[in-house]
Amino acid sequence: MLELKRTPFHERTSRLCLPQNWRRWAGHIVAGSYDLHLDREYWAIRDGVAAIDVSPLMKYIITGPDAARLLHKLTPRDVQKMAVGQVGYTGWCDEEGKLLDDGTISRLAEDTFRLTSAEPSLRWLSMNAVGMDVTITEVTEDVAALSLQGPKSRAVLNRCCAKTLDKLKYFKVMANTLAGKPVTISRTGYTGDLGYEIWIDKADALHVWDALMEAGADYGIVPCGILAMDMARVEAGLFMIDVDYTAANHAWIEGQKSTPLEMGLDWAVQLDKPGYFVGRRALEKEKREGSAWKLVGFEVDWEKMEPLFARVGLPPQIPGMAVRESLPMMQGDRQVGYASTSTWSPVLKKYIALVHLQRPYYEPGTALTMEVTVEHKRLQAPGKVVKLPFYEPEWKKK
Repeated sequence: MLELKRTPFHERTSRLCLPQNWRRWAGHIVAGSYDLHLDREYWAIRDGVAAIDVSPLMKYIITGPDAARLLHKLTPRDVQKMAVGQVGYTGWCDEEGKLLDDGTISRLAEDTFRLTSAEPSLRWLSMNAVGMDVTITEVTEDVAALSLQGPKSRAVLNRCCAKTLDKLKYFKVMANTLAGKPVTISRTGYTGDLGYEIWIDKADALHVWDALMEAGADYGIVPCGILAMDMARVEAGLFMIDVDYTAANHAWIEGQKSTPLEMGLDWAVQLDKPGYFVGRRALEKEKREGSAWKLVGFEVDWEKMEPLFARVGLPPQIPGMAVRESLPMMQGDRQVGYASTSTWSPVLKKYIALVHLQRPYYEPGTALTMEVTVEHKRLQAPGKVVKLPFYEPEWKKK
């Protein structure tokens, strides 16, 4: 029988996961939540500091004289321009410009990079490295990853790191020592708040966990599962593979595939960079002609939704966690798209969704409706298209 793998933090997280709410992630089990309700974990991300085990992320070290050349060829980012210590978020595509996966590239040294991805990528990397002087090593099981998110995350790290985090800028990475153990720390995350990701040799994972819990005790540090993170990432306008898009190599039909431009990654598709990269011609064509679809935000008009529930004597019934379910988006009787993730936003006090809309309905301000279920009946709640992200605190990049 196939047994799901445990992360290097499992010895700690398993004792804390009181509701036994586990989720599958890339062949591992990770805590969905540590409480019966998500409130404490969610508000730790937004108001305090939350520790999230993100070890299942796939991780690759790419090194050698052609390391930058390989990543420059594979992604639409201008990797050749990345400085040592810089991190870049990117998607990567097939030749038709359809998304295969997305992740971050960290330039750890002149000829050394770390790539993270959601899906196994070793074969794709190796196929494109033929003839190059480069070594690709998967380190997924060797490197633990802990995401420390929230406005107090920097203060906690400064308590237990040898070097201050005060000067580590947004999307930069540094080598550091945490409670005597060597780590790298990137100012990145998946919540849209101030936050860091700590990359640790798996043998040191529990030592680092314990040190952070001790250092964070005065700040109310909270172990946080992926369900609260799911709500935060929707507020931040961040999408998820297999939820908000289907990898092109897993899609059954063309209609299930998406391009980075359709997913709103225009800023990460650098068509002015020199040379060939996989999918370039298709993306240049789409840029010239415009995208047929776009991922955008949608805010439900609460006051106009209330009467739908009031007719049956109920207040609005909104799930207390992110819902990964396709919901039709309509303009009148015409379906113009679908929502892929919807959630109640506690910090905004709004019902929001990541939605995929056909041209021209994706323009901000467009009035549409989204399906809601009221006492087993499917109705349409009014709202409007908005730009992403929904939420971006001023301290996120400071």
